[in-house]
Amino acid sequence: MSFVLGRGDDLESGPVGRLGAYRARDGSEGAPLHIDFDGPHAMLIVGKRGYGKSYTMGVLAEGLARAAGVAPVIIDPMGVFDTLATSTPGEGVPATIVDNPAVAPTSLDPRSWCALLGLSPESGAGGVLWQASQEESTLEGMAAHVESADAPTADRRAAVNHLRLADAWAVFDADGIDAAGLGGSEATVIDVSGLEPAPMNAVCRGVGEALYRARVTEAIDRLPWLLIDEAHTFFEGVAEPALRTILTRGRAPGVSLVSATQRPSAVPDVGISQSDILLSHRLTSRADLDALRAAQPTYMNASLTDSDRLPESTGEVVIVDDATETVHSAQIRSRDTPHGGDSPRASDVVADD
Repeated sequence: MSFVLGRGDDLESGPVGRLGAYRARDGSEGAPLHIDFDGPHAMLIVGKRGYGKSYTMGVLAEGLARAAGVAPVIIDPMGVFDTLATSTPGEGVPATIVDNPAVAPTSLDPRSWCALLGLSPESGAGGVLWQASQEESTLEGMAAHVESADAPTADRRAAVNHLRLADAWAVFDADGIDAAGLGGSEATVIDVSGLEPAPMNAVCRGVGEALYRARVTEAIDRLPWLLIDEAHTFFEGVAEPALRTILTRGRAPGVSLVSATQRPSAVPDVGISQSDILLSHRLTSRADLDALRAAQPTYMNASLTDSDRLPESTGEVVIVDDATETVHSAQIRSRDTPHGGDSPRASDVVADD
């Protein structure tokens, strides 16, 4: 009998994706295990390096790209998800890769602009930046607005210098990606692997805010799923408020968030407590195990971090489904597209030589 994470055993009432199969205690595969794509969810995928968290996110992305009514967007800080667009036999995966991402300046609200550039809204420089971001849609227009503002010279100069820094990141463009461009049925992979942490976070925040706002205003019809690999990089940066908003308020407009990290201890409490589906690959760090133990739901009759419950092999996962208040041991299915996250080996070079 098939089970659907996030809604129970109702396989036919809406789109689902095949995640894998139940894993018996002897390691054998059991019944198929699916995941609900019909309603919004907050999911957290954790696991130490090399045990399959990015692979699992790729499995989810493949399913979402084939599901009706959703718009999957992947923030890719490691450059490993471009393989989603690789041609495969049979039913392919519709995917678009954005190699040099830029977001529209209007995708950030005035408060976000101040936070991004490290200026307090109450300061003189932050105040003129706030006004400029309200009135203008380009960095050039914002700079011109600041320079003509009725404000002390020092404040105007500080705001302009910060805008020049943002311009140097080359991630803002009035014609950059926006919610309308991300609202299609195919998976959109936003490759931010070539960026430093600050502009990487700027892109993530812009995308997150744009998707959330577009659903609040009903500017896009499909329900967005924002998938973020190495999520601790963004929870520790200026993208954090946008992610927090989706976690705490995304259900009503129908915005889902999937976060994958090898450091759950670096994810704020809200990132764990608001997740209604938790997938845990192997973990060994005491701090990470403590973070999961602190968030363990009361209906579990054994600790999630017990040695006999924790996965040991690549691809094995323990799943806590808060929607149905169930816990599952599973094996993630094989991907249909190549996995781009494998580490290179010196032995491969020797073999080629």
